[in-house]
Amino acid sequence: MPKIAIVGCKRIQDQLCIACEKCLKAVSVKDGEFARYDDEIELVALGNCGDCPGLIMPKITLMEEIAKSIGREYDIIHLGTCVVKAKKTGQCPLDFDKIKTLVKENFGKEVVVGTHNY
Repeated sequence: MPKIAIVGCKRIQDQLCIACEKCLKAVSVKDGEFARYDDEIELVALGNCGDCPGLIMPKITLMEEIAKSIGREYDIIHLGTCVVKAKKTGQCPLDFDKIKTLVKENFGKEVVVGTHNY
């Protein structure tokens, strides 16, 4: 069973998308980027990027430390649709390819860009 963590945009989360309901729906019905999983999905963590400019790696490090300390490790990190929108329409400084590489090298985890299409 894939164990998922979602990282959203700190500036958009709970401003435009209250309570991350769209991501939670997509996980539960395997919609959008979650359609790739054949097995049941377990959502282990839901957080934000740590804010601009580019604090995502320290935030993921903290998420990793907490997950390990409470026995709730995850396999895959999804960058929320809000992060994708912030990159396309705002001035989000994240380089998705670089984040994928850093997360793989430092934590051995896959990063998927996006969560849903709502």
